[in-house]
Amino acid sequence: MRLLHVSDDPAETARAPVGDSLLGDAVLSLAALTKLIGEHKPKTDKARESVTHRMAPCPPNPAKAKDDGLLTAAQVFAALNEIRPANVVLVEESPSNLADLHACWPITEPASFFTFASGGLGWDLPASVGIALGERETGRNRPVVLIIGDGSFQYSVQALWSAAQCRAPILVVVLRNEEYAVLKSFAALEDTPGVPGLDLPDIDIVSLAKGYGCDAARLDNLDAIKRAAGEAWTKSKPTVLEIPISSQIPPLV
Repeated sequence: MRLLHVSDDPAETARAPVGDSLLGDAVLSLAALTKLIGEHKPKTDKARESVTHRMAPCPPNPAKAKDDGLLTAAQVFAALNEIRPANVVLVEESPSNLADLHACWPITEPASFFTFASGGLGWDLPASVGIALGERETGRNRPVVLIIGDGSFQYSVQALWSAAQCRAPILVVVLRNEEYAVLKSFAALEDTPGVPGLDLPDIDIVSLAKGYGCDAARLDNLDAIKRAAGEAWTKSKPTVLEIPISSQIPPLV
C-alpha cells in the first residue's frame, strides 16, 4: 500500500513524514483520482470472508506466551467471553490487543460494539459511561463492558467520576502491561527503536478508581476475574478490574 497525502497547505505537504504529498485542493484532487481509477473493481477480500467476528481483519499475533507467570490478553478475553451476558455491549480501546479480542469475542448483534475512530485515543472510557446511561434511559438496560489498556486509560480517567456519580454499573477491564504497546509497534514498523516515554510503571489503577468512587480490584486469576466480572453488572456503581498481562508487541501489518 502507498500513501498519498493531499493538502492545500504547503507547510503540511512539506513536512509529511510518510508517503508522497500532493499540494492541491482535496476535493478537486479526489475528483481527478476518481476519473483515473475508472472501472477498477477491488479484489474480493478473502481475509474478511474468513473471519467470524465480522470486524476488519487484524494481523494475527504470533507472539507466544512469555514464561513470566502473567496472563495473556487472549486468556482474559476468552474468560470474559465465557461469562458475559448474551446482550452485553462491548466498548474497546486496547489497540495492541485488538487481534486477540476479535478472535475471542465475536460481534454478532447490531449496536453491540463501539470503539474509537482513526486512532482517537481517550474516547472510549467516557463513551462507555454515555452508552450505559443511554441503555438506562431507553429501558434496554444492556450491560456494558469496557476493555481498555493502561495507556489508553490515562487519557480520560476522570470519566470514572461521572460514572460513579451517575451510578452507572459498567465494568471497566484495564489490561496492565505497563507500556504503550501499540506505540512500540508503530516504532518497530517505522524502524525507530528506543522511543522514550512509552513505559508506564508505578501507576496504581486500583487506588485511582477507588478515589473516583468506583469498586476496584487487581486480579491475576481467571476464576477470580470471572466472578468479579459477573458481579459487576449487579451493582449500582462502576467496577474497575486491573489485570496484569504479559507484555507483547504485536505486528501492525
